[in-house]
Amino acid sequence: MRGFRNFLFLVVVVLQTVLISCKEEKQQVKQTEVNFTKEGELLIFNAETDSLKVKLDIEIADTDYDIETGLMYRNGMKNSQGMLFIFEDERERFFFMKNTRIPLDLVYINANKSIISFQKNAKPFDETSLPSGGPAKYVLEVNAGMVDTWHILVNDSISFYKM
Repeated sequence: MRGFRNFLFLVVVVLQTVLISCKEEKQQVKQTEVNFTKEGELLIFNAETDSLKVKLDIEIADTDYDIETGLMYRNGMKNSQGMLFIFEDERERFFFMKNTRIPLDLVYINANKSIISFQKNAKPFDETSLPSGGPAKYVLEVNAGMVDTWHILVNDSISFYKM
């Protein structure tokens, strides 16, 4: 009988240990805040008058990693800031808002640096495809509503430089 009690005690201790170690504890994983880093400046010009409409500080996405990540995981951006995606070729582009927390306007730009189309007020975390509707070499992302605020139009042009 004594041996059985010891065995039973051992089983109970093992079960308690297993149950305690399997107990789910929710731990918060704190995500690092991604901050804006100025890498250049971008100017937008009126197509008819060639006058300057907007000057922006930009981050530049020109590597595979930067292009895939874009503005994901950001909590905000100033209205005077944006991200310019630079691709090696000119073709129709399709963007989406996966893991993007802030609403954006997307400005599609051809190889001649002329604006060809927009996707306005793209919703955070929406994975719906946002096509350019034509060949684009560049894509500018800015806060939602800025295209209308700045009166940006198709055929307006851009100029930019890297720092």
